[in-house]
Amino acid sequence: MARSKATELSEYELQRQEKIAKNQELLRSLQLEAASSGLAPSKSRSATPSKSTKKKATPVKRVKEEILPRRTSSRLRGIVADSEVAKRKAEEEYTAVQEAERAKRQRVSDDLNLGDIVVGGKHWNQSGNFLVGVGPARPNERTFSVEDVKETTDKELKALREKMSGLELWEDYEPNRIKITPERIYSLGFHPTRDKALIFGGDKLGNMGIFDNSQSVPEVKAEDEDEEEEVEGPPITTLKPHTRTICDFKFSPSDYNVLYTASYDSSIRKMDLAKSVAIEVYAPADKSVDAPVSAIDMSHTDAHTIYFTTLEGAFGMHDIRTKPTDTETYQLSEKKIGGFTLHPLHPHLVATASLDRTLKIWDLRKISGKDEWRIPSLVGEHESRLSVSHAAFNSAGQVATASYDDTVKIHDFSGCGDWKVGMSLTDAQLKPATIIPHNNQTGRWVTILRAQWQLQPEDGIPRFCIGNMNRFVDIYTSKGQQLAQLGGEGITAVPAVAKFHPSINWVAGGTASGKLCLWM
Repeated sequence: MARSKATELSEYELQRQEKIAKNQELLRSLQLEAASSGLAPSKSRSATPSKSTKKKATPVKRVKEEILPRRTSSRLRGIVADSEVAKRKAEEEYTAVQEAERAKRQRVSDDLNLGDIVVGGKHWNQSGNFLVGVGPARPNERTFSVEDVKETTDKELKALREKMSGLELWEDYEPNRIKITPERIYSLGFHPTRDKALIFGGDKLGNMGIFDNSQSVPEVKAEDEDEEEEVEGPPITTLKPHTRTICDFKFSPSDYNVLYTASYDSSIRKMDLAKSVAIEVYAPADKSVDAPVSAIDMSHTDAHTIYFTTLEGAFGMHDIRTKPTDTETYQLSEKKIGGFTLHPLHPHLVATASLDRTLKIWDLRKISGKDEWRIPSLVGEHESRLSVSHAAFNSAGQVATASYDDTVKIHDFSGCGDWKVGMSLTDAQLKPATIIPHNNQTGRWVTILRAQWQLQPEDGIPRFCIGNMNRFVDIYTSKGQQLAQLGGEGITAVPAVAKFHPSINWVAGGTASGKLCLWM
C-alpha cells in the first residue's frame, strides 16, 4: 500500500535530523583532538557571548599606504650601514618613487587626439569612426574583386584594372612548391631581364635563393603516370653570402650582371653573376662593431656610389672603388631607419622612413654641421601616428609610405626638380595627397609590409604593389586607385614581401615559409 505524502515528509525530516546529529558529534570530536594536540586557540570564546562580555568594535582607522622604494643592499654597493651616505641614498630613492607616482597621476589639460590614446580594441581611423576600420586579417577574403573591375566607369582605369587583374599565378608549379629560401623571406630582387623571370630572395639567416622560371618541368614517363608521387619543386640555387638577414637587393644601373646585397651583419656585398664571385664593398673597420644595414640604393647616373641606411639611424655614401672602410656617414635619426630611396631622376633627394614615426626628405647638395654632427639639409618631415616602415620615391616625384597606423600614404612632390638648395617645405606641402586604409599589422612572424613602385612601367602609369594580410598582393595607382588584388590556389601564407619587375607586369611575392608566388 502506498505511503501518504505526510509520512514521506516525516521520514525525510527524521533522516535530516539524524544527519545533523552525526555532523555535530564529528565536529566535537575534532575540537577535542585539536585541543589535546595544542592546535586549539588558547582562550575559548562562547558561541553566544552575554551582553556583559560584548564590546563595541572600535573602528579601524585606514592609513593611506605609502609607496616605498625598492630595498637594495647597501653592503653590495659599498655603503656603510647607518652612515650619512646611506641615509641620503634612501631619501633620494624615496623622493624619486614619489615623483614618478605623482607624474603618473598628473592630469592632462591639453586636447587629446583619440587616435593617440587608443590602448586596445579597434583603432580610430582617418575619418574619426572607430566602428569602421581595416580590421584583423581574414585569410583568402577578398576586398577587391572582378566585380569591382566591371563596375568601373572610367574607360582608361577599367582597361588598366583588367590588365593587372588578368595576371595569373605561374602555372608550372603551385606556390607551395616553390621554396626559394630555407627561412623567412625578408627581401626580393627582380632581375631587369625581359627574357625570363629571374628572382633573388633573401632570408633572415643570410641565405639567398635564385629562381629561374625558364627551367622546364621534368616530363613524367608513361609508366609512372599512374603512380602517386610527390611533385618536387623547381630547381633553386641557394647561396649564403651573409651571416644574418639579407634586407635588400640592388642591381647595378650600368651592369645587370652585378647585384648588391645588404645585410644585418653590417656589410654590403657586390655579387658578380658572370664571374661567380661576391666581394665585400662596405663594412665597419672594426669587426666587433654591430651596425646592421637596413636598405641600399644607387643613382642611375653614378654606378660607383652606393647609398645605405642602418638600424641605428645612420645614412651613408660609399664609393665602391675605395676601401670598404672609407665611407661618409651621417646620423639622421636617433632610431631605426627602416627604409629609404633616392629620387630616380634627382638622386640628390632622399626620402627616409623611421621608427620615430617620420617621413623625412633630405637634400644631399648641402651638408652642414661639424664633424659627427654633419648632416644633409632637411627639406621637410611628416609625422605619422605610428612608425613608418618604408619610403619609396618614383620617377614622378611621389613618395609612398607604409605605416603601422594601418595606412599607405602617397605624398606628391612632383615639382621637386625645381627645388632650390636649402629650401624648406611647409606643412601643407608635406601633407599626404592620398591616404589608403591598409592592414599593416604583420606581427612578429610576418615580414613588414612595404609599398614598392614599378620603376619603369611600359605604359608610363605609376603603380605600386604591397602585400595583403589576407594572403594577396594589392596593386594601386599613384592616386590610390586599386588596380588588382592578386591571389590564387596554393598560397598558404601571406606574400608579405612584394616586388614588381622593373618594366614588365610581373609581380613576385615572398612568404614567411620561404615560398615564392609569381604572377605573370
